[in-house]
Amino acid sequence: MRTAPVPAARAGRAADQSVEAPTGAPVHAALILTIICVSYFMVILDNSIVFTGLPQIQSAMGFSETGLSWITNAYVLVFGGLLLLGARAGDLLGHRRMFVFSLVVFSLSSLLVGAAQTQWWLIGARALQGVGAAVLAPSALSLLTRSFAEGRARNRAMAAYSAVAGLGASLGLVVGGVVADLISWRAGFFLNVPVGIVMIVLAVRYLPETGRRQGGFDVTGALLATLGSTALVLGIVNATDVGWSALATVGPLAAGLVLLGLFMAVERRAALPIVPLRLFASRERSGAYVVRMLYMGAMMGFFFFTAQYVQSVYDWTPLQAGLAFLPMTLVNFVVAVQVPRLLEQARRPLVLLAGVALTAAGMVWLSRLGLHTPYVTGVALPMILIGAGQGLALAPMTSSGVDGVASEDASAASGLVNTVHQIGSALSLSILTAVAATAATGSTTADIAFRSGAALTGSAVLLALAVLAVLTLIVPARATRNERSL
Repeated sequence: MRTAPVPAARAGRAADQSVEAPTGAPVHAALILTIICVSYFMVILDNSIVFTGLPQIQSAMGFSETGLSWITNAYVLVFGGLLLLGARAGDLLGHRRMFVFSLVVFSLSSLLVGAAQTQWWLIGARALQGVGAAVLAPSALSLLTRSFAEGRARNRAMAAYSAVAGLGASLGLVVGGVVADLISWRAGFFLNVPVGIVMIVLAVRYLPETGRRQGGFDVTGALLATLGSTALVLGIVNATDVGWSALATVGPLAAGLVLLGLFMAVERRAALPIVPLRLFASRERSGAYVVRMLYMGAMMGFFFFTAQYVQSVYDWTPLQAGLAFLPMTLVNFVVAVQVPRLLEQARRPLVLLAGVALTAAGMVWLSRLGLHTPYVTGVALPMILIGAGQGLALAPMTSSGVDGVASEDASAASGLVNTVHQIGSALSLSILTAVAATAATGSTTADIAFRSGAALTGSAVLLALAVLAVLTLIVPARATRNERSL
């Protein structure tokens, strides 16, 4: 697979950098992969680095229990809602240009998050971070798929990319705990600024530019997707405070469904839709989107509630809470680096199935949390299963979502993978927060333990549904594809 041609006006250094080695990977393959993975790591890290600082933020700024979820939802909703528009921007303006632009926005908004003094300042800055992430994530994945040929080279690159996604989420809790305990929860966001500057310099120097396509932006589609998903989350969050039958709940939920229905109608008629509906023609890809939405939603609930549980029930510091996730982080890394070899020996759906099933087993175990649950047997050991499952699942899950698409749909497919990741996370966190609130609404240690157990039970249900989706959608689709190739 050749990288896309660079426009004549930009021939020269950038063109030289996109020359491929005989293996099908770019000459600067390792450096390109490092730039993409470090930048994406920064985005994923900020999705979880805030979790261990939530008690400090709540105390300092007076957030309510449900209001606290908007610190995460503001980021992931904008991230997920604008991802497809970000992917389209890369097609029209060049993926390297948009990658660099996104790093600038993300670094500046991280500075604003760290400096936030009020609730709305913090939530607004987190939303702006989501804008930067929405452009960066699809550009990163598109640059990766264009730089590495489908097959062994891409499998290895995708495994590294997916390992970053898993490690960024779990390591974010460790980093967040360390800086929150030793300095402040703000320090983790300030760290993004120097890292972002270094990545900007390296991206300009080494990343190959991609060719531009003609066309326009489907702004209507992007706005409908963002507003529709935001309305759904708002309705679910409001249900926690005012009940499911209240107008403040029913109104946003109805509006969300209408807006998403309009989104599908617009995409069906658009000349250049941000979501080409032909992407769903593949049963395997559709299954990968469903599995990713369920899986990442369950994991978001896991990080959000487990981080609060260990700090509130065990009375641990943010540093101790961050270190509590080390069993998962270490096992995740060890397993993830073995995935390319496993994919050469076993079929991808089977590796994915094993990963999702292991994660589900660990989540069922962890959901037994109570007021007197010991850390080693009740938290650490289940985390080992969850970490192993995540290390196995993410690479094949990502590959199933982008393989086999036409070149003109590569960016849309990359954007859709990240969109279902973020929208699934936001919707699921809202649902799990509502489930937790119905279990107990007090702020005592016993209430927090009970809420955490209820929410993690909900995560286990989501993972069970993900296992079912792998078995009914992805495994049969891959078997049929293999039969046709014989």
